[in-house]
Amino acid sequence: MMKTVVTIIALVLSSANVASSFGVTKKMTPSLSVTHQSSSALSMAKEDEDLLRFARQSRSAQSGDNVVELMRPLGLVLNQDEKGNVYVETVAPRGNAARTGKVKEGDIVTMCSATFGDEMWSTRGVGLTRVLAAIRVRAGPTVKLVFESPNQYKKKAAISSKQREAMEEARLAAQAKKDRLLEELEKDEKKLTKGKFLGLF
Repeated sequence: MMKTVVTIIALVLSSANVASSFGVTKKMTPSLSVTHQSSSALSMAKEDEDLLRFARQSRSAQSGDNVVELMRPLGLVLNQDEKGNVYVETVAPRGNAARTGKVKEGDIVTMCSATFGDEMWSTRGVGLTRVLAAIRVRAGPTVKLVFESPNQYKKKAAISSKQREAMEEARLAAQAKKDRLLEELEKDEKKLTKGKFLGLF
């Protein structure tokens, strides 16, 4: 009996060593990960989504945008956040961007010149690689960029969300009006049909 117990223990230890050698680990107690998203976080995500949708339809800067035309090299170090927005990490003290006095560290790059002409492309959420490529392939010695401070970004996101809500309300109101008209037409048609059966023409 003692020999059997020793054999079982040896087999258990051997199995544990084999599992460990293959990088397999098992926990006896299961873990439960629960993620809670606050309503404010969800609201901000929706605002960002609305702003991205609006920006992708734009082909030119809006009135009041901080449009800066820069000679290359720009004199900027760019980076990206977790949402793919490209921002100014460093402004070189004597670089072309610094000379304009219009670019600040932390500013978000929201638009970039198209390869040719005066059209501009939205750069919101596209990532650093695409923005650098757009700057690199731009024809000519200069490139136009639109910069936005983090506070301006938040304000625009909120405005875009309100515009979306207003459009949705208008759509629902128009649909309700259409439904009422159809209902009235159906009632009138029933009255006319009933009148014909009664000999009223």
